[in-house]
Amino acid sequence: MQAFLFDMDGVIVDSNPVHTVAWQIYLDRFGIVVPGLEDRMFGRRNDEIIRDFFPMALTDEEVFRHGANKEALYRELMGPQIASRLVPGVLDFLAARREVPAALATNAEPKNVAFVLDAAGLSDRFLAVVDGHQVERPKPHPEIYLKAARLVGAEPKDCVVFEDSYAGAEAARAAGARVVGVTTSHETFPDVDFTIAGFDDPRLAQWLGNGGSHDAVPTKRGQR
Repeated sequence: MQAFLFDMDGVIVDSNPVHTVAWQIYLDRFGIVVPGLEDRMFGRRNDEIIRDFFPMALTDEEVFRHGANKEALYRELMGPQIASRLVPGVLDFLAARREVPAALATNAEPKNVAFVLDAAGLSDRFLAVVDGHQVERPKPHPEIYLKAARLVGAEPKDCVVFEDSYAGAEAARAAGARVVGVTTSHETFPDVDFTIAGFDDPRLAQWLGNGGSHDAVPTKRGQR
């Protein structure tokens, strides 16, 4: 492979449980209860989530304000626990493969991206960072991964994407990349090339060493 492309939430840091709590606290301030909140937020941009969660019509300014307020709450909650929420093995994996160009491609808000990368000591690890504000069409459209591959000088077919969401995996497949599903958000992960629970999985190094072919290491799709 020529490059690694990473999602952030659920791949670098297991943040989705904290996002869920932050949304519940924030929505409670407005008396809003959202059935299936977790499933409806995964892999989506804040503007999509807010327009889905709030029952009333909102202006763009109101959407922005709600998003900024909720994300400030998320960072407040996440701050004391971010070190313990890094996905197992991710720091060692990135350090051991510094020769492989890497980009971050995430629907996350820019302030959250800076917050996580700074706290994890990864601010200088990625050649490119593409967030949801830098593309017109969010995941599952492939635009974000096509742009990330271009910025690191790689063809999408020569990239391995690490994703935790179905929408993100769909975007990566549509871009033509190989996909490793990280099972922080879903226990099963259909239609990816490989699955891991963390980057400390010894099968990952073997799979990558064999060129990232699904058949290189016997594994069942969706296996944790």
